[in-house]
Amino acid sequence: EYPLHRHVSGFTSSLRTSSAEAYVPTSVDLPNGLRRPHQKPAILRKISAAQQLSASEVVTHLGQTVVLASGTLSVLLHCEAVGNPKPTISWAKNGEEVKYNDRILLQPDDSLQILAPVEADVGFYACNASSALGSDTVSIAVTLAGKPLIKASRATVINTESPAVTVDIGSTVKTIQRANITISCQVAGVPEAEVTWFKNKVKLSSAHHLHDGLLLIANVSLSDQGLYSCKAANLRGEVTESSQLLVLEPPRPLPYLEDLTAILSSAETGTRSVLTSPSGTKMTVSPGGSVLIGCAVDGHPTPNITWLYSGEPLSLRHRLLAAGRILQILNVSDAPDGEFSCLAQNEAGSLTQKTSLAIQEYRWSVDKLMACSASCGHKGVQLPQLRCFLDGAEVNISHCKEKPKPALQPIACNRRDCPSRWMVTSWSPCTRSCGGGIQIRRVTCQRLTAKGSSVPMSNEACAQVSKRPVDTQNCNRQPCVEWVASSWGQCNGPCIGPRLAVQHRQIFCQTKDGTSVSSDQCSALPRPLSTQNCWTDVCGVHWRVSLWTVCTATCGNYGFQSRRVDCVHVRTNKPVLEHHCSWRPRPVNWQRCNITPCENGKLMRGGEAVWGSGGERRQSCLSEMQHCTPC
Repeated sequence: EYPLHRHVSGFTSSLRTSSAEAYVPTSVDLPNGLRRPHQKPAILRKISAAQQLSASEVVTHLGQTVVLASGTLSVLLHCEAVGNPKPTISWAKNGEEVKYNDRILLQPDDSLQILAPVEADVGFYACNASSALGSDTVSIAVTLAGKPLIKASRATVINTESPAVTVDIGSTVKTIQRANITISCQVAGVPEAEVTWFKNKVKLSSAHHLHDGLLLIANVSLSDQGLYSCKAANLRGEVTESSQLLVLEPPRPLPYLEDLTAILSSAETGTRSVLTSPSGTKMTVSPGGSVLIGCAVDGHPTPNITWLYSGEPLSLRHRLLAAGRILQILNVSDAPDGEFSCLAQNEAGSLTQKTSLAIQEYRWSVDKLMACSASCGHKGVQLPQLRCFLDGAEVNISHCKEKPKPALQPIACNRRDCPSRWMVTSWSPCTRSCGGGIQIRRVTCQRLTAKGSSVPMSNEACAQVSKRPVDTQNCNRQPCVEWVASSWGQCNGPCIGPRLAVQHRQIFCQTKDGTSVSSDQCSALPRPLSTQNCWTDVCGVHWRVSLWTVCTATCGNYGFQSRRVDCVHVRTNKPVLEHHCSWRPRPVNWQRCNITPCENGKLMRGGEAVWGSGGERRQSCLSEMQHCTPC
């Protein structure tokens, strides 16, 4: 009723076991009929000696191997489990949940039956018993007589805390250092297969092996990383499965960061740098400056780094350098308060390092006084000198302009009688504006007291201190000069309008006695005009035009006419030179006329129609018109 989809010939159905038949008890009933206490699920393992089974139907328990033959019509896999509460049974093949159909059935007693098995049914079948208290899993191999079968997994196992981990071959294992890793290579096959282990394709010595196809890698370190392979071989063939072992190292802090030193050397002058640490570092920076923050961490695989400010993602202006290990804050004034932290993460764990930036404040200082405004008398004061400081160093005062200035109280200084000294008044006006004059002033000897009064003293008292200033001096010693103009010339210059021309005269600079000097010496005086407009009959002219001549053609493109244009005197009506009329535009003396198409192929010239009866005559007429065109 369920024929094999793909016949397998030459094999017998058999059951492979290793010792005398027995049941391994997992729990017992309590006396006096008391209720059994809660118990984790446990699957019963049946151990029996090897025996020959019926070729048509194979019934077996877990923990054994079923070898299919050509006559096998049914395989029934029993799974008996105990526990309180009663566990739930589920089946998986090669790590994936079994999909039931009309050929693969789940029986009421939770047994798995395979009808008309085919080669695609070969694999490792696992029964899982689970409840709220835990789970238990046992597998059975269904194979063909021939090349061995290895129970393989495609899972990725990440171990970050367990001291010991066991995985099936084929898994990818990522583990922390110093853990004990056991790789299981469960093999089924007839004839029985021999298992050999390799690391990176190099055969391992038997010292690494454990019983039942287990490989133990104790106290894992970075040197244990690699590809571990299990090869199962018998007389019918061989098969290999491999597991990749990756050793994880959680992020750990480093004492230095080489990239930070290199980047700092090429950064702008004044850029500061600081390394983060797990306990936190601190650095004081100038406002408005740039700072480089390094996250010196190591780990395997290389940790991913995330930067935070006050526990939140960065929103201020920044740049990430050296694959994210260095954070550059372009303007530290954007982050007045808060803490920068770098979160380093990989599959083995995470590490947070942090630093705090303290922005230095500009401040006013008044601890220094300016020089006294006077050496004696009653007005001497000193004002505190305002200076701007940053971190104990004086900086440009413009940095403190946004800070409120402290109140400045003037301090009296040098309030004492002054020594006798000469006092002078302003010079009087010069007695002459040119040619040499005299100025005078008053010179007296006085002493200014600490109360602000001035006391006259004898000239001898001041003479002992300094020489008496002069009270008279010469002034305005430059010679007296003036502009002198010659008589106007004739009114015969170029015409600039009707009866209007231009006349000229010479302008000289000379002294009062008539000596000519450079014009520069008269530059302070207003200079007379050297040209002026004048009236003259010579410029009483205008343009006179005649009537237009008759147009040279009545149609076509070559007709023109002309007229006479003369510059004539208004009074005599006689022609004069044309430049006398140049102050007005000259009228045109020729123009085109009768620019209209000619009809019926005829040309009009001087009012006479010339018919184009032949090509030769028409050409002659056209040649004549072309000859006239340049006029």
